[in-house]
Amino acid sequence: MNRLVPTAWLLLVVSLPTPSATARMRIWRALKALGCMALRDGAYLLPSGADREQALQDLADECTREGGSAWLMAVQPRSAQEADAYRELFDRGDDYGELRRTWKEANRSLGSLATPDLARLQRKLQREFEAIRSIDFFPGEVSVEAEAAWADFSKRIEAVLSPDEPHQATGRIPQLDASKFQGRTWATRRRLWVDRVASAWLIRRFIDREARFRWLAKPSECPKSALGFDFDGATFTHVGDRVTFEVLMASFGLAGDAALMRLAAMVHLLDVGGEPVLEAHGFEAVLAGARERLPDDDALLAQMSTVLDSLYAHFEHDAVRAKA
Repeated sequence: MNRLVPTAWLLLVVSLPTPSATARMRIWRALKALGCMALRDGAYLLPSGADREQALQDLADECTREGGSAWLMAVQPRSAQEADAYRELFDRGDDYGELRRTWKEANRSLGSLATPDLARLQRKLQREFEAIRSIDFFPGEVSVEAEAAWADFSKRIEAVLSPDEPHQATGRIPQLDASKFQGRTWATRRRLWVDRVASAWLIRRFIDREARFRWLAKPSECPKSALGFDFDGATFTHVGDRVTFEVLMASFGLAGDAALMRLAAMVHLLDVGGEPVLEAHGFEAVLAGARERLPDDDALLAQMSTVLDSLYAHFEHDAVRAKA
């Protein structure tokens, strides 16, 4: 069996003055986040790699600045048995096992959590899973099983968050003329959440100013004359890695608007995950609060449209300043 065992490893040996408790804890947490294994107190091993070497060197420099000492060395196992012993130190089976126990425990309460709490739980658990995967230098069967377990658990969360959430469709996004989509009835699932409320705002603000909306208890209730959005089989829904808001932008030639692109990044993050957006969690909190106060989706859209108008103006101002 051909195994990818490093021919070289990195060993960081550090010593800090006794009074440096805060620095000691900070450096220990950084070493743990990097995936280092402690051979003994003050001696930490890591598989070789340029990025890892730089990260360890930065920590060594920090130790020196704190009045301690640090030595960063490249070491090699002297035999295949020793190489196996090094590798076994980095077995993440217990970490994956703890994650799976956490998922099992969380699964019991999924149905009782409010939508924003459930979305936050999903992001937290995903961060924890990705943190372990990032330091799983020798993935094997246990990591494959954990990946499958996470996929199943994520599907259960999504089923609670959005029972009729659309799946990714394939194919190209056609270019459409907004003038041919005026005064239409648009339909989506009721109890609006991020992608749906933002898409409805986008439609009325930039595509069809006279748009009428119909909120559906089930996607199957969508009238044939209506333009459905954000459900499987709808006229406008997820395509590839784009959420409905992004598909609408692409369909009607709005992708050149820098402020809308900032909004699109926010909607994408909150709907399916993505790069961090500073304003995202604030918008999510406002939407969650509005949903608690306003059981009527027309009133919810009206209120959140004001929020989206303000965010758009903020992003537009930033875009103008960036060009100046």
